[in-house]
Amino acid sequence: MKQARNKIKLLLADDHPVVRKGIGSCLARHAHLEIAGEAADGQEAVAKARELLPDILLMDINMPKLDGVAVAELLHKEAPKTKVIILSMHLDKDQVLRLIHAGVRGYVLKDTSPEELLRAIETVNAGETFFSPDVARVALNQYVADGGRIEPLPASKLTGRERQVVALIAEGLSNKEISSNLGIGVRTVETHRERIMRKLDVHNAAGLTRFAIANNLVKLN
Repeated sequence: MKQARNKIKLLLADDHPVVRKGIGSCLARHAHLEIAGEAADGQEAVAKARELLPDILLMDINMPKLDGVAVAELLHKEAPKTKVIILSMHLDKDQVLRLIHAGVRGYVLKDTSPEELLRAIETVNAGETFFSPDVARVALNQYVADGGRIEPLPASKLTGRERQVVALIAEGLSNKEISSNLGIGVRTVETHRERIMRKLDVHNAAGLTRFAIANNLVKLN
């Protein structure tokens, strides 16, 4: 029983089943690691993290419904004991600092060796951070270029009505459902959505959801 309690409990989140199975098979060789569950999208990752309370969430950045930044922000607030490690095929330099700001504890590229992935898991589980060398270099360069600041996108950029629309988008409502909810025309909702995206320089619903979470406009259940 003591050995089971000392195991590192993992949740794997990736929208490609073959990738999840491959990572799981690689990690299952280690007796001190336990694959507690898998998730195919961001919302499922949040739900499974709340249910299973894993020590580590290994997660891709680009996933359906909620992306890596939004998931990290939610878990940082609601399940802080679950530490998030990004495992991605690409080095997304535009996202690295925002991921760190969201509470991500590690970032490892998918072409890393199994030994380095294991080291990342063990390091983060021990309370440290772990970033692949290329990721760390990009983060540092971006931090210096930004003058040492991570600028959040403030909700004050939007009108009251636009904040309502963003909150409902984040809750997964369609334009027609938002129209009925707010008592405005569908075309008006579409106009609000287009204007909001221009203001925030956001190009999809996942980005709007991330903005809503970061600014406490919505709490996903």
